[in-house]
Amino acid sequence: MSHAAHGKALNLTLRVWRQKNAQDDGRFADYKVTGISPDMSFLEMLDILNEQLIQKGEEPVAFDHDCREGICGMCSLMINGQAHGPERLTTTCQLHMRKFNDGDTITIEPWRARAFPVICDLVVDRTAFDRIISAGGFVSVNTGQAQDANCLPVSKIDQESALDAAVCIGCGACVAACKNASAMLFVSAKISHLAQLPQGNPERASRVLSMVKQMDEEGFGNCSVTSECQAACPAGISLTHMARMNREYMKATLFSSEGLEAGGAAGGFG
Repeated sequence: MSHAAHGKALNLTLRVWRQKNAQDDGRFADYKVTGISPDMSFLEMLDILNEQLIQKGEEPVAFDHDCREGICGMCSLMINGQAHGPERLTTTCQLHMRKFNDGDTITIEPWRARAFPVICDLVVDRTAFDRIISAGGFVSVNTGQAQDANCLPVSKIDQESALDAAVCIGCGACVAACKNASAMLFVSAKISHLAQLPQGNPERASRVLSMVKQMDEEGFGNCSVTSECQAACPAGISLTHMARMNREYMKATLFSSEGLEAGGAAGGFG
């Protein structure tokens, strides 16, 4: 049984990606951390590492974090080659050190994708996601005041499916896990969420055309349906939303005024 299972402190070797800026080639640096409680989160362990580095007069490791409750999607680490680490449906901030053993060597890298360039150490630029959302991931039409209950019925299946898509936290693990660095799971969750609700219906054609076009322009790869994105997603977003996005895109391209104005071939994805 591991030391972690007994609640004993862990002594670990960390192989951490260090990169001064976007122009730097970057390298791995090895650090020893001792006395790590199994009840610490992974980010708290990195806090300990940074305290040790500061005490030695060295530059602390830069990494993204915010809520530390698995909600905001800011934490973004490849841990031993897995997005967010070894535990499924768990963000890095919710990953605890009890999942590791005393004496382990842990390799920590940033997301690797052309559309997510490294800014410093473990921090990457994910504003490509913001630009995709700005292209159409919202409701801009006036839908009037809130309807009375039961006045605008939405089926239970559509409600639950829309909510399943809405839980996407936009962390980018789907992109990091994909061999093609595809963003289709993220984009499909945003499109599927609004496409299944009455408020999102008036703009559903322009939304899918604009968001897919922006996704292509950002340099994300195509999908080859290996399902790694679904396996890595801490929010449990399903590939069924990608199937819905494909249907939305086909209908918008062939039958909507926006798609016909674009010649019936407004970009696309593989």
